[in-house]
Amino acid sequence: MKVLVSGLLNVETNVPVNGFPLNYTAVEYPFMQIKTNVSGVGYNLVKAFKTLGNTPDIISYIGKDAQGTVIKQQLANDGISSDTVSETLKNTPVSVILVDKNGKRQIFTDLKDIQEQKADINNSAIEEKIKNADIVCACNINFSRPILDKAREMNKLVATDVHALNSVYDLYNTDFISKSDILFMSDEHLPNSPENIIQHFRELYEHKVIVIGMGSKGAMLFDRVLNGVYMLGAANLGNVRNTVGAGDSLFSSFLHYYCGKSMNSIDALRRAETFAALKIQHDGGGADGFSTEIEVEKALGFADITVTKI
Repeated sequence: MKVLVSGLLNVETNVPVNGFPLNYTAVEYPFMQIKTNVSGVGYNLVKAFKTLGNTPDIISYIGKDAQGTVIKQQLANDGISSDTVSETLKNTPVSVILVDKNGKRQIFTDLKDIQEQKADINNSAIEEKIKNADIVCACNINFSRPILDKAREMNKLVATDVHALNSVYDLYNTDFISKSDILFMSDEHLPNSPENIIQHFRELYEHKVIVIGMGSKGAMLFDRVLNGVYMLGAANLGNVRNTVGAGDSLFSSFLHYYCGKSMNSIDALRRAETFAALKIQHDGGGADGFSTEIEVEKALGFADITVTKI
């Protein structure tokens, strides 16, 4: 499957902490535990798609600095083209993530001036990648808005993850919600129950699928073809090390199985939950720990995922 991702690239540093809230100490020495890697939602998605055997492309922005050089080198190492990664930022985005012993995390992201960028859909390379894509993943960052519109114009299947919503009328995310065919979000900070949120969006828009990730509780699924809402319990594989990137794992692997492998939404989400559960057993950061299809199938039998129609 050819996938086009429009999303953030950054350099991420993961720092272990004893717990939240933090107790103040002047200096800590977590030897061999502070890890810096390329990440960002855009990179997490293309890396996951690549690991699962797809052909991903990315549209993004970085700076002409040391962090930008690291990102371009990492993309090259992964066999992912950077010809639509523009070096027009003043500085490359960076993030710092505090992670406790139970895998809970607190994220600090400095987007630099990336929110001032606007993708040039008249750029022949960008237009060609949209045209050739089987699915367009337009991450909810400002420069994706023109990509979203162009993909719709070309009748491409569009998927987006709006992450944490504070309101069903969130003005920032309205474009992404209303113009996507497949919509993902987290249950963190939702203004109402997941059931009510799904009911609101299924009546207002024409999504094929809506998924609300609910962490250790599992995920809720709406499928318009099945005309039903389903609650899938979590894939409890244990050994949680770091939950950063779990949502990106769920999103990308669901699209792989649902769109790339033509599975029904329930079977696709069962495997996506398993993929995410395997990912969070690793502590290297948002783009670390992705599994292959074979590894997912081996773990699926141990995941014990329940499915209940609501």
